[in-house]
Amino acid sequence: MSDSVRVATYNVHRWQGINGRTKPDVARAGYVISELDADIVALQEVLRPFDADGFGDPSQDPLSLLCDELDLHLAFAVTRRHRRGQLGNAILSRFPITSISVLDISHSRIERRGALAAQVGHAGAGLGVVATHLSLVDRTRHRQIQQLMDHPSLNAGPAVLMGDMNAWRNCKGSKVLDEELGLHHNLDWPASFPAGRPMFSLDRIYTRHAAVVEVGHHDTPAARKASDHLPVVAEVEVKRVDVEMDH
Repeated sequence: MSDSVRVATYNVHRWQGINGRTKPDVARAGYVISELDADIVALQEVLRPFDADGFGDPSQDPLSLLCDELDLHLAFAVTRRHRRGQLGNAILSRFPITSISVLDISHSRIERRGALAAQVGHAGAGLGVVATHLSLVDRTRHRQIQQLMDHPSLNAGPAVLMGDMNAWRNCKGSKVLDEELGLHHNLDWPASFPAGRPMFSLDRIYTRHAAVVEVGHHDTPAARKASDHLPVVAEVEVKRVDVEMDH
């Protein structure tokens, strides 16, 4: 892994296009993922055609096939069961994924939320990656962010936190992220929702022991049709630092 990494976060809307009413089509959003040319991609609302026990034929899993085609490593974590399979978060990486952990950040039986944490790269040159999709409720979102901030993946070296933060406004949770994690060079976050006419900056990329050199949304004709969110892409400069761990 070099000192500069291109990362992206993308809510793929269950692969059902901008209006969510069409049949899931992984290839449609997969083309957008290929356009990103990113080293690491965090995906939200990923639908996989497995049953509740996780059984399915991997050779028929469109996400696995997409990763094989793009030569990407894959980690996936289920958040909840969907009528078409399993719904959750995923991390796609050009670098080996050496470890993963799954966080249940649900604070309600009605709204199931989760996060997927992974270590990517090689020993001495790794990056912690946390992919998440936060709550629509301000108070719950603040609690979820507090959970994430304590996770080892964000506290054991260079790390990125990416996902659909549902940051409709500057709430307590957003303030915590802005104050405690690395910000970007822009004055404002790039708008990513709705894809057809972006107005809200829901999808964000934060860093710790790393710096966001450049960030923006990926706005192409394909991206405007593949999901109700546009991807957000950032160039991240990884700082090689020794981090003191509590014992």
